[in-house]
This record gives sequence, C-alpha cells and structure tokens, in this order.
Amino acid sequence: MVKTELNKRSPLRVFEKSINGGVGKGNIGVIASKKGVGKTACLVHIATDKLFRDRHVIHVSFAQKVDHIITWYEDIFKEIAKKRELENAVEVHDEIIKNRVIMNFSKDGTNTDQVLASLRAMIVDGKFAADSVIFDGYDISEAGAEDVAKLKDFAKELNLEIWFSASLKGEDPVFLDNGVPEELSGRIDDIDVLVTLKFEGAYVRLQVVKDHGNLETKDMNLRLEPKTMLIAREQ
Repeated sequence: MVKTELNKRSPLRVFEKSINGGVGKGNIGVIASKKGVGKTACLVHIATDKLFRDRHVIHVSFAQKVDHIITWYEDIFKEIAKKRELENAVEVHDEIIKNRVIMNFSKDGTNTDQVLASLRAMIVDGKFAADSVIFDGYDISEAGAEDVAKLKDFAKELNLEIWFSASLKGEDPVFLDNGVPEELSGRIDDIDVLVTLKFEGAYVRLQVVKDHGNLETKDMNLRLEPKTMLIAREQ
C-alpha cells in the first residue's frame, strides 16, 4: 500500500470524524485514563498519523530519558507498515522522521513558562513549522488554572493543535454524570476535545466525552489493540 492510500484507510480518519474533523488549530485535546491503559500509545499513534500526512510534530517529554519515546515511535511505525503492507517503508520512515522533534524537560524544576519559551524558540527562531505539539508526562489534570490559560493562549497564538494526557486515580476512576472524569471537572471548560480510554474485555475502548462544544459521551467505534497498541476500528 502506498502512503496516500494508507492515510485514507487509517482508523485515525474515524477518530477525526468522531470529533468533527479533529481537535483543530488553537485547541487542546486530552486523552484520559487510569495508568497503564495506553495513553502514550494513543498519543504516539496520533502523532505518527500526522507525520504520515507530512505534518510537523513536536513531542514534549518529561521523562528522565527519551529512549522509550523513540522506541514507541519506531514500534508504532513498524506495526502500521506491517499491517498495511506499506511500500518503501524504509524510505517513508526516513522521510517522515525529519518532521518530528522530541524535546525533553525535567519534571522537577521546569515551569510552564520555560517549556513554552523553548517551544517558541524551536518554532519561531528555529523555523520548525510545527502543526501539533504532544505533551507526554505533563498531566493537565494537575496543572494550575494560570498554566492552562498560558498553554491555551500559546496554542491560539502559534496556531497549534496540542494534545495532553491525564492520569485518573485508582483502579476504578470516578466519573461525573456527564462522563467527565472527576480529576478534570475543574478544567473541562479549557479542554476542546476529551477522549477517555477504558478496558472492555481484552480491548481498550475509546470514547468521546467532549467534542468541542458538545459534552456528551459517545463511542468512537475504535479500540486499542493489546498486541500492537494501535488504534483500530471495531470489528
């Protein structure tokens, strides 16, 4: 399969259709689940899909090392290439990886202003035409209102789509009547798209909780496959 056909058949087209075309520039999307369910895998698959479409992605990591992030990208790419029988996979890999930058920050001692200043330097001064920024390890449910406002303003100013993760507490997280996780109830007005991950048998099901102005839980008809960790259509 050639890259253009792969893009058309990607389950991420279903993902985007479920949220009215995507998160959109200047907006914030959040993947929320309890720990160990697959938030990072989802974020990397979303980012890789953008790379396949020749878009530019910055992956912001707050881990001590970025080796595992690079491994995630390599593994997700290999699984997509194998599953879709991608032609010229090596050439495609070398082509799209040029559009990805991984930035690493210490979780302790680094504030939001410093992170945004570094991103601005990369995008504006370094002329890296980023379309999307993935914040991995920056839990938006724990961020203060002022920091969230800064992130939102930054997305709008630089016309970026920004994705975050949110770790829900305990083995059985608490959800409000509208489907919003309790940890995000104070941030829901700042979030444009909220997707939750939940175990359902052997699979992880993806659900939309907030779709821009619409606050209503609905299935995306997508799941996270346990072996490949890829987002896939429901069978």
